[in-house]
Amino acid sequence: MRRKDKEIVDEKVMVSIIEKVIVCRVAMCWQDVPYVIPMNFGYQDNYLYLHSASEGRKMDILRNNDKVCIEFDFGVELVKSQKVCNTSMKYKSVLAFGKAVILKDIAEKKRALDIIMHHYYYYNSPSVFHYPEDALEKVIIIKVKVEKITGKESL
Repeated sequence: MRRKDKEIVDEKVMVSIIEKVIVCRVAMCWQDVPYVIPMNFGYQDNYLYLHSASEGRKMDILRNNDKVCIEFDFGVELVKSQKVCNTSMKYKSVLAFGKAVILKDIAEKKRALDIIMHHYYYYNSPSVFHYPEDALEKVIIIKVKVEKITGKESL
């Protein structure tokens, strides 16, 4: 990282940023064409879980290239200045790198959906979520083991 003074090195701080974010952005590439898409997610124990439709460009790419980079940002704020060159941004951001795996096992899909749901219902989360069996069979969950994580902030 060029600006070491902005680097976040504490993994606990990076995880706390991920936990506060509502939507992540998943970047992937196929045949030298980059593609980025916002997605809902859950995070637990160094794994990211992404909820997806079963078809579309994202799935076509992931079936051919499993490498992904996932971006999270929080607390983004424009800092205005009378001098244009002094205008800046406040932010905290995290990049997670890994390989995407499409889950097939029903029990693993249910566990992943629970993680995603707990992410969004953190304060009012029921202890157990119930999913129709046919929905579990159809749902697509992408699991990403975080192989590398970096963070940056400007306050």
